[in-house]
Amino acid sequence: MLETGVWRILDANANRAAEGLRVVEDYARFIIDDAHLSRLCKDLRHELAAIVQTWPSSHLVASRNTLGDVGASVTTPAEGRRANALEVLQANFPRVQQALRCLEEFGKTISPDGGTALERLRYKAYSLEKAIQTTRRSLDDLADSRLYVLVDGAATTDEFSARVKVLIEAGAHMLQLRDKRLDDRTLLARARCLRALTASTSTRFILNDRPDLALLAQADGVHVGQEDLTVQEVRAVVGPGVFIGVSAHSLEQARAAVLDGADYLGVGPTFPSSTKAFSSFTGLELLRAVSQEIRLPAFAIGGITRETIPRVCEAGFSRIAVSGAVHQSDDPSASLSDLLATLATSTKH
Repeated sequence: MLETGVWRILDANANRAAEGLRVVEDYARFIIDDAHLSRLCKDLRHELAAIVQTWPSSHLVASRNTLGDVGASVTTPAEGRRANALEVLQANFPRVQQALRCLEEFGKTISPDGGTALERLRYKAYSLEKAIQTTRRSLDDLADSRLYVLVDGAATTDEFSARVKVLIEAGAHMLQLRDKRLDDRTLLARARCLRALTASTSTRFILNDRPDLALLAQADGVHVGQEDLTVQEVRAVVGPGVFIGVSAHSLEQARAAVLDGADYLGVGPTFPSSTKAFSSFTGLELLRAVSQEIRLPAFAIGGITRETIPRVCEAGFSRIAVSGAVHQSDDPSASLSDLLATLATSTKH
């Protein structure tokens, strides 16, 4: 039979991990209101409970000695202070991970398979921490980013510059340079032009698909599709502090992007688009599904116009990405202003 001390370690750390997971689950559930991340926390807690239930509960309980625990009275000043909910989250994820490590190591004395299962849970906890922290940070960083405009490189630099200046002055929150026709040198030149024009403004500059050129142009972010580089691959190129957006055409893709560490989502195509051909459309149903589960900032994309914005907002989205609705207008500035006004009105209801 294992020595009593080992059972005490297993009992204490099983309780510590479960309690910590409950804390982070409540953060995901009540602070950021994210059903997807809340469910993942709950699933992790239940997986832990299933492993612990394979151990003799009589041994765990019988070995418990709370009153005689020499470490129960050992505390630090920091343990008694939590300035806000974020500090609660940041204190409890390490607690969960450290407890899982202890369970993993001492669990090996019971069963090697148990140690492997606990290692897998610990890695899940690391990924979950990343997803929750990224969602929290993105909600803050992109709180005022509601209108995202996609632009191509235009025929000349002067034409591109003139077009972008109009959009910035009209109040575009984010601009994505997307142009598959341009060679690398020309695309980089346009990207650097866009960086110069947005540098002293609140408009964020995102480059489509090309983390290498985004890095050279000092873009604020990179946007990738399902067939482009992964979030991890893009992050390896651009480093921390750069937004990474991901196109999601299904709820499963949206869930995966959250766990991969995306900073925002582009969800669609919602309606037929005048600027890009699609074989099928995800429609408002996908917007509803994503909005009910995921709180990571998400932009509805695909055929969004002033007329369809109320339907998009009714589906739970308050952010949109547009192209044709602005660029095919005789007055892009007025069209963009109309979109912003309609978005503001529709999100109030």
